[in-house]
Amino acid sequence: MSEALSPTKTPKVGFVSLGCPKALTDSELILTQLSAEGYETSKTFEGADLVIVNTCGFIDDAVKESLDTIGEALAENGKVIVTGCLGARAGESGGNLVKDVHPSVLAVTGPHATQEVMEAVHAHLPKPHDPFLDLATKRRPPGSAGEAVEV
Repeated sequence: MSEALSPTKTPKVGFVSLGCPKALTDSELILTQLSAEGYETSKTFEGADLVIVNTCGFIDDAVKESLDTIGEALAENGKVIVTGCLGARAGESGGNLVKDVHPSVLAVTGPHATQEVMEAVHAHLPKPHDPFLDLATKRRPPGSAGEAVEV
């Protein structure tokens, strides 16, 4: 499992991309957004604060590989967000196939869902420190240290 996040630790996201070139494009968009927001990527499930699995849902072997990968990520990390074509596939119960098989995933989105994936990341990981915003001065109440008060 990942260690507790401290205010100075940059959150790390593990990422697995399975499937076709369209899934790869979605993966690149998500990874670009993660990087732009200051998240780091992890090369292992255990070294990540959460894992995103971009899945395939069309060919039976790809569905099995996707479900197995989600299970592996859950076993090694425990915090998994699923996106991609398998995320949009209905299960036998009428619900979502991924949730039917792996009910403990944090969130499930379909393909072309960069914004929804980022919303799920934000819901489960603090946003990284942004030196440009965090160092901006904040207005202090009159009389606090560092500000002159009219008499």
